[in-house]
Amino acid sequence: MTKDLRLAALYARQRAQGHASRAPAASILCGSRTNVPVPLRTECACARALHPTSPSGSARRAAEWGAFPRRAVDAGAPERWAPAQNQAAPCGVSGRCSRGGYMELPSGEEAARDEGEPEAKRRRLLCVEFASVASCDPAVARGFLAENNWEMERALNAYFEPSAEGSAVGSPAGPPVEPERWYSPDVVFLQEVIPPYFSYLKKRASSYEIITGHEEGYFTAIMLKKSRVKLKSQEIIPFPSTKMMRNLLCVHVSLSGHELCLMTSHLESTRGHAKERMNQLKLVLKKMQEVPESATVIFAGDTNLRDQEVTKCGGLPSNILDVWEFLEKPKHCQYTWDTQMNSNLGIPATCKLRFDRIFFRAAAEEGHIIPRSLDLLGLEKLDCGRFPSDHWGLLCNLDVIL
Repeated sequence: MTKDLRLAALYARQRAQGHASRAPAASILCGSRTNVPVPLRTECACARALHPTSPSGSARRAAEWGAFPRRAVDAGAPERWAPAQNQAAPCGVSGRCSRGGYMELPSGEEAARDEGEPEAKRRRLLCVEFASVASCDPAVARGFLAENNWEMERALNAYFEPSAEGSAVGSPAGPPVEPERWYSPDVVFLQEVIPPYFSYLKKRASSYEIITGHEEGYFTAIMLKKSRVKLKSQEIIPFPSTKMMRNLLCVHVSLSGHELCLMTSHLESTRGHAKERMNQLKLVLKKMQEVPESATVIFAGDTNLRDQEVTKCGGLPSNILDVWEFLEKPKHCQYTWDTQMNSNLGIPATCKLRFDRIFFRAAAEEGHIIPRSLDLLGLEKLDCGRFPSDHWGLLCNLDVIL
């Protein structure tokens, strides 16, 4: 039996300027094969440059979260994420679920497929269609579509159906709900967190337990939704020869009855430190192998890896998969560092690399988790004219097999 499980993996590195994120009151997904509400929804994020914006009733002005492996495409309105503000966790408790069945493809989607348009354009057309029906900002449309596996009917149901607070997102009774409705991550991975931002997160994301890899300089962190994820133990594994304060942060958790080991790291940066980066990768893979087989292991982070470096290390072990490769290398989310599309660094040369990666090792016992889809986000500039980060983000959906 398969449930349509949502395990969202967000990766973003947070630089000096940051804005905390709010988890949205997102809908429960319906199992496409069993029509059973999903009991789990996990979002891993490695946060990069989050620029402060003033939250308001307008989604366009809401805080934007990006630059890490989580869902988004190479073009079109990006997805946003912002920190929880005392709202109950909707998933598995009070979320919204579509009422079964699927509507016919909208005209925009049909046209895109008939003409052989790429996936990115098909999704842009869906965003336009959704925004037209819901009379909302295209960025909001994209958030709800991505949240609901790009199924128009399900996304519209999630937008218009009542929330836990009793009013619909598109209800004429009041302004649109803020971005906390868009995502409700159970787990968030962060890199390049600095102490002021960590303090801000502790205040704004009070519904999360935050475990950090350091307390000074800049460091990694893993955020666990208190109502959904139970922390069992934590461990910081040093990289003995790092020159950049890098390490491996591991937390062992229980989520909806499943044992997981969650790992994140920011591997050594720049081409000149390839040898150290490969040594760090070997240590990460070794630690993933050492986790008891009863647990699912997920590593999500900014690896700074070039493909040839993975090859030089002998590739991944047979029981560890690269989620992007496992999902047949979807082109729309291949590059998380793209200086042609992203102008934040002002680099004149064109560089397209897959720095941000998700490694996955399934549990040996029944009830394991299987990756289902992958997407990018953070592709829209903020009001200041800059992208949320110099990296795009990734969102990974997974199924739980019972």
